[in-house]
Parts: sequence; C-alpha cells; structure tokens
Amino acid sequence: MMNHWRDKREFKSCVLEWAAKLEVDATGLYVRPMRNKWASCSSAGTLSFNKKLGEYVIVHELLHLRIPNHGKLWKSLMRAHLGEYEVYEQKLRKMSQKPRT
Repeated sequence: MMNHWRDKREFKSCVLEWAAKLEVDATGLYVRPMRNKWASCSSAGTLSFNKKLGEYVIVHELLHLRIPNHGKLWKSLMRAHLGEYEVYEQKLRKMSQKPRT
C-alpha cells in the first residue's frame, strides 16, 4: 500500500499533514520494515510505520497521540476523518495477516 506514495518523503509529508489536521505533534517519524505491527506510537510522540500501509494506519496512530485507547471517542474520530474506517482495517488485515496496532 505504500505505493500510494512515490517515496518515504512523500509518505512522511502525508503523516505531517494529518498531524496538523488532527492537531497533534509528532516528535519523531520513521518508516521501516516491521514484522509484527503496522505501526507504533510512543507517548512522547514518536511514530514508526510499516513500509506497507495506507492512510488508515496514519490516522489510527496519530489519534493515539490524543487518545491512548480504541474507545468510543477514538472510534468516532476515526469515523469523522475516514468514514467507515473498518473497511480499511479489514482490507489491511486480510492483506497482511498481521495483528492490529
């Protein structure tokens, strides 16, 4: 799914655009191969993304900078920004056979 972007720089630009839109600060941003996760987010604002993903995971992780769980508020914000986000989640799970972040 990374092929949606031409390169890591374009991908990181997309992450930073979403961070501004969601009004969160990303202190570190990394794109690397990850075996067991799509992405991770530290409480300090460091984000690591699997090389093979899409905007669903970007928004998912950035929202964790504001909301550390997958509760009702997090789900409503996901829906507000991506619509029926569960469709993206299902496609990504099916494609990667990896656990959720």
